[in-house]
Amino acid sequence: MTPDNIRSKKLPLVVNLGIAVAGLALAAAVVYGFGIGNYVLVAVIGVIFYLIGLQIVAGRIEGPRTARDRMWKTLIYAACLLAILPLASVVWTLVSKGVERLDGNFFGTSMNNIGARDPEGGAYHAIIGTLEQVGIATLIAVPLGVLGAIYLVEYGRGRFANTVRFFVDVMTGIPSIVAGLFILSFWVLIVSPWFNNGTPRFSGFAASLALTVLMLPTIVRSTEEMLRLVPGPLREGAYALGVPKWKTILQVVLPTALPGIVTGVMLAVARAAGETAPVLLVAGGAASINFNPFEGGQQSLALFVYQQAGDASRYAPARAWTAALTLVAIVLILTIAAKLLARRNSLSK
Repeated sequence: MTPDNIRSKKLPLVVNLGIAVAGLALAAAVVYGFGIGNYVLVAVIGVIFYLIGLQIVAGRIEGPRTARDRMWKTLIYAACLLAILPLASVVWTLVSKGVERLDGNFFGTSMNNIGARDPEGGAYHAIIGTLEQVGIATLIAVPLGVLGAIYLVEYGRGRFANTVRFFVDVMTGIPSIVAGLFILSFWVLIVSPWFNNGTPRFSGFAASLALTVLMLPTIVRSTEEMLRLVPGPLREGAYALGVPKWKTILQVVLPTALPGIVTGVMLAVARAAGETAPVLLVAGGAASINFNPFEGGQQSLALFVYQQAGDASRYAPARAWTAALTLVAIVLILTIAAKLLARRNSLSK
């Protein structure tokens, strides 16, 4: 037996490309010939014809088994491409329409005293509001969520732990408007009058509390799953050396699970940054700049996009697209920064 004798035949790349071109040409002839669709239908039918032709030709050259493997590999690649196309389309649309107002005026001014015929006006007040509201919500939700997950994994047993898991699962699916209504009825209408001479007050802090309600279940569930993935021998080795359980959790378990925990936290942050209803209900959405999250109405980028998208001014859509691009950029920058910091845990050094 020589290598030439045991080497199986391979389908040439030129033949593969020829099958693809022939499939698209045949699909175009069918679609445009009968007038039943456009280029989207041509692509779909072309892929079907390509898979059929690939199965037939590859079966003759490489054999049925290799042909089936090649066909399923092609289906996997096609599914991956199909999943990426909508994301690429969204990114392209966002960038192409969002660059129109990427200027100093947009990032340095607010919508205060801006009329429908004024092309100026920006989202400085919304950017400040988003950073403060999401930042406060993160400071509240991350410690509570991580500690809750540690309890469920390391200490929680019995009915109480199962009850906590059940309510965490229920909270994961609640609509954001419910969180906003809860904070409106509790904090704005009951608690805030104690600090404002009996008058209810909208504030950015109230929006942060509503976002905290939305972030908590995501952080708890993701952190719980990451802690469960930490190998048991790591804990057992620490215990065998006489390390207390709390120190084992702090110095062994948490650093090991830190990258996954950070991913869950950033998912929660991204969800909170994109919420509109809670901010509208409890923060009001002011058009002026407000650096104090504990007093007065405050805007956010998500609410700014919603308001500008529904505004009658012909300058409003450009502001909405640029604000949406800014929001995505902020979340992206925070995610990259958090990932870089998560890599520098003590166990990876």
